[in-house]
Amino acid sequence: MSKKLPKRIISQIVFFLAQNPLLNNFISGTIYQGDFKKFCTPGLNCYSCPAAVLSCPLGSMQLFLAGAKQSIGVYVAGFLLSTGVVFGRFICGYVCPMGLLQDLIHKIKSPKVNTGLRFAKYLKYIVLMTFVLLLPLLVRHELSGLGEPWFCKYICPSGTVFAAFPLMAANGFLRAMAGALFTWKAALAVCIMLISVVIYRFFCRVLCPLGAIYSLFNKFAFIRMHHHKPSCVSCGVCRDKCPVIIDPVKQTNSPECIRCGKCISACSTKALGYRRK
Repeated sequence: MSKKLPKRIISQIVFFLAQNPLLNNFISGTIYQGDFKKFCTPGLNCYSCPAAVLSCPLGSMQLFLAGAKQSIGVYVAGFLLSTGVVFGRFICGYVCPMGLLQDLIHKIKSPKVNTGLRFAKYLKYIVLMTFVLLLPLLVRHELSGLGEPWFCKYICPSGTVFAAFPLMAANGFLRAMAGALFTWKAALAVCIMLISVVIYRFFCRVLCPLGAIYSLFNKFAFIRMHHHKPSCVSCGVCRDKCPVIIDPVKQTNSPECIRCGKCISACSTKALGYRRK
C-alpha cells in the first residue's frame, strides 16, 4: 500500500493551487493581469507565473522603492508586518510554493548534508537589505528616474522556475529573445535546486529575503512554538529530527525555524506544540 501524503505537504499543495489556480495558462503561456493582482500572496509566488492570481510582496515592495508604484508602499509594508506578526515563518513551512518545491526535490534519493549553515544563514539578511531594499531605492536610470526590482531580475529562482521556464516553453518568441540574463538566472535556479536536493531548504535558509523578513517575527508571532518544560524528558529526539539543525528545546522560536512540525511529531511526551500568543 502506498504511503499517504503528509498533512503538511497536502497543505502546501492546497495553498499552491489557491495562489495559482489558472493552471491552463501554463499551456497558453499567458499571464493573468486582472484585479486580484492588486493583492499580495504571503509566499514567494512570482507575479509573472502564468497560473498566479496574486502578486508577490517582494516584487511589489521593490517596485514601490524603485518609484514605479508609489501607491502600494503602505499596503505592502502593512501586509508583510501583519503576516509576520500573526504567522512568522509558519508561512515558509505551510504556504510558500518555493518551500513546497524544495521539500519535494529534497525527497530525491541522494546523499544528504545535515548542516546548520553557520554563517551562510545570515546571507539572506544581506540579500534583503541589498537587493530588495537598497539597490531598488538608490540605483536609478538617468532618463526615467526609476530603479529596478533587483532581486526579481537577478536572483529570484521562484520567478525563473514558475514563470520564465513555463513562459518560454510556451512561447517561441521569448525563447528567441533569451539572452545572457536568462542564462544567468536559469543557471542560478538550477544550482539552487540541485543543492536543495542535498541540503534541506537551501534557498529558504540562505538566500530568501521573504524568509528573512518573517524570521524577525518568529519569537513573538501570534502563532509560535511552545516548549512545555514539565513534560520534556530531554531525550533529544526533536533535535535529531529537526531538518534545519536547531534544538527545539533550547531554540524553540529560533529565526531559522520554518515551522515544519517534525519536532512536534517526534515528541512522544507532547512537550512541543504550536500555541497562540
